[in-house]
Amino acid sequence: MADKIQAGRRRRPTPPEKARKSAALPVSRSLVRDLRAMIEKSHQGVATALNLGIVSLYWQVGSRIRKDILREKRAGYGEQIVYALSRQLSREYGAGFSDKNLRHMVRFAELFPDPQIVYALSRQLGWTHFRRLIYIKDPLARDFYAEMCRVEKWSTRALAQKIGSMLFERTAISRKPDQLARRELEALRKQDLMSPDLVFRDPVVLQYLNLHDSYSEKDLESAILRELQSVILELGAGFSFVARQKRITIDGRDYYLDLLFYHRKLKRLVAVDLKLDSFQAADKGQMELYLRWLDRNEREPGERHPIGLILCSGKSDEHIELMQLDKSKIRVAEYLTELPNRKVLLKKLHQAIARARARVESGEENASAEIIKPSPPGKALKKRAGTQGWD
Repeated sequence: MADKIQAGRRRRPTPPEKARKSAALPVSRSLVRDLRAMIEKSHQGVATALNLGIVSLYWQVGSRIRKDILREKRAGYGEQIVYALSRQLSREYGAGFSDKNLRHMVRFAELFPDPQIVYALSRQLGWTHFRRLIYIKDPLARDFYAEMCRVEKWSTRALAQKIGSMLFERTAISRKPDQLARRELEALRKQDLMSPDLVFRDPVVLQYLNLHDSYSEKDLESAILRELQSVILELGAGFSFVARQKRITIDGRDYYLDLLFYHRKLKRLVAVDLKLDSFQAADKGQMELYLRWLDRNEREPGERHPIGLILCSGKSDEHIELMQLDKSKIRVAEYLTELPNRKVLLKKLHQAIARARARVESGEENASAEIIKPSPPGKALKKRAGTQGWD
C-alpha cells in the first residue's frame, strides 16, 4: 500500500530539471532590461552614497583634529597626540584610521577647507582621488586637476597619468596670472563652463603612434586614426571624430583638411591641420580659410564658431606672439612622437609659463579670454573673462 502511494505521488523535479524547464520558458527582454537598469541604478546609488559618506567623514575627522590639536603652537606635542589617537581608533575601527591616514585627513581638511566644494567633488571623486590631489603643491594645479577630474570622470589611475604627463603645465590656463586662471576655474566649478584654454594642450604627446625617424604627413594622419582612442584620450574628453581629409571646395578649387573633430563641452567643430615642419606664418592663413568655410557651411544652429588646432613639429614663441594668435580662434601646439626626459620637459614648460605670465602682467597682451556658455539655437554668445594666451 505504501508503495502504491509513493508511486502515485508526483515526482518533484531536481534542480537541473528545473533549470532545463525554465530555460525553455520565454522571458520578456524588456523586463530583463528594465530589471537590470533598476539593479545597476541601485548599485550606483549605494556606491555614491558610500563614497560621499566616507569622504565627508574623513574631512570632518581631519578638520576636527586640525582644529583641536594641530593648531597648538607645540608641534611635537600635536604629533604625539595624533599618534596616540590613531592607535586608539585603529584598535576600534581598523587600519583606515592609522597615523598615516589621519595625517592624510588633516591635510585634506587643510587644503579643501570649503565643505560645499568637497561635497560637489565627492560626487565624482573618491578618497583615493583626494589622496593624490592633496600632495600637489601648486594650489592652481590642484584645483585644475580636481575640476577636470570631476568633469571628465577620471579614474584614480587616469588622474595619476594626467599628473604624471604634466597636463596642467601643458595647458594655456597654467600660463595665466592666478587671478585670471581662477576666474575660468570658478566658471567651470559653478556652471560647468569650459574654455579652450582648459581643453587644448601644448605639447601634445603622441609617443604611442610608433612612428619611425622618417615619416610623412599621411603616415602621421594614418597613425592618429589607427590610435584614435588614445589620441582622443590625450586631447581630452569631449572630442568626437567627424572626418578625415575633409574636402573644402572654394571657387572650384579643392582643399583638404586633415582631421575634423567636434567638442561637446565647447560646442564647436575643431579643425586639426598636421604639419611635419615647424609652424610657418602661412599656416595661419590656411587655417583661417578652413575655419571661415566651416563656419559658413558646416556650423549647425546652436554651435559656436569653429576653432583650429595646428599640430606641428616645432614653433617659435616670437612668431606666435607677433601674429597674435592668442586673439584668434587658432591654437598652435607641438606634437611629440617620443616622450622626452621628464626633467627637461618640465623645465621647458615652466620657462614657457613664466614668459607667458610675465607678458600678461606687464600689459603686453590683451587680458581677454573666451568662456563657453550654452548658446540658444542660431546664436553664439560670448563672455570675456581672462586671457586666451597660448604660448
